[in-house]
Amino acid sequence: MADAQIKAAVTEEAEVARAKAARTYWLRLIVAAVGFLIVVSIANRYSGGSFLQPSNLIRVLRQITYEAILAFGQTFVIITAGIDLSVGSLVSLTGVVMALVANASGLHGFPLIAVTLLCGLAVGALAGWVNALPVVKLNLPPFITTLAMMLMALGLSYKLAGGRPIPVIPPDFENIGYGTIGPIPIVVVWMIAIAVIASVLLMRTRFGRYVFALGGNEEAARLAGIGVGRVKTLVYVISGICAAFVGFLLMANFSSGSPNTGTGDELLESIAAVVVGGTSLMGGRGSIVGTFFGALLIGVLYNVMNLIGVESYTQKIVLGAVILLAVILDELRKRYIQR
Repeated sequence: MADAQIKAAVTEEAEVARAKAARTYWLRLIVAAVGFLIVVSIANRYSGGSFLQPSNLIRVLRQITYEAILAFGQTFVIITAGIDLSVGSLVSLTGVVMALVANASGLHGFPLIAVTLLCGLAVGALAGWVNALPVVKLNLPPFITTLAMMLMALGLSYKLAGGRPIPVIPPDFENIGYGTIGPIPIVVVWMIAIAVIASVLLMRTRFGRYVFALGGNEEAARLAGIGVGRVKTLVYVISGICAAFVGFLLMANFSSGSPNTGTGDELLESIAAVVVGGTSLMGGRGSIVGTFFGALLIGVLYNVMNLIGVESYTQKIVLGAVILLAVILDELRKRYIQR
């Protein structure tokens, strides 16, 4: 009887918190949209009007595609107060695996694309499951487990590829990498589709409610009957799947699977997009829409700095300052609420 009363009380508290979070979400979304319009106006002015040219806007969307997709998966993990450092290496590993599968399958057309993609997604999901296993079973810090996966996946990708890119022989992937639907690149369409699916999953499903509950208070979520281990495992699997999608798109774009892809700034910029988009590193708060705006803001900053001739070293300084400012504002917001 007591357990039932505790569960009911915790569930009622979670529903009240969810309603409050929904109101806060829409308010933050409106503020973010207004702020973004202001940033765009300033960017267009300093770039002499070239920023708002259609070709440049499409270029910005294409440039943020890969980091944004990684950030969508990273959002699920960070909302649970975790972190996934392995996504860049998983991009490399899945790209190499898919290049090997594409060359060895003997298929053509849609069956080739489907089988190749499914194999890559399976590798990404398996890596995500391995990431989650020590976190769930041994309560190890996600930072350590995903760091270990980052090193293992990168080493495995170099070993499978022999240290060099693997050219993709079938030409069936070229349209995915370079093709367009009207003026919109196909990779941007993929990004938008993944954003919509991820947003619905996070904001409109029972699983999404469990993710927020776990990030807000793990012990309360456990008392409410939520399968904490299962939810934690799924968020890392989702992150691995997003990394595999990026590996697939990069393989199609370069017509090769290379162990060097994903080893640049993809990891840091995906985390930056999540943080700038309003997701709390402490867990319990965030959204896919916010993450998309965060990735878009970073893309706009890079694009404007390129248009006005800012050197690449200075661009890194600016991005670091933006991340620090976002974290400081998040901390000030929490302190204001607690007053």
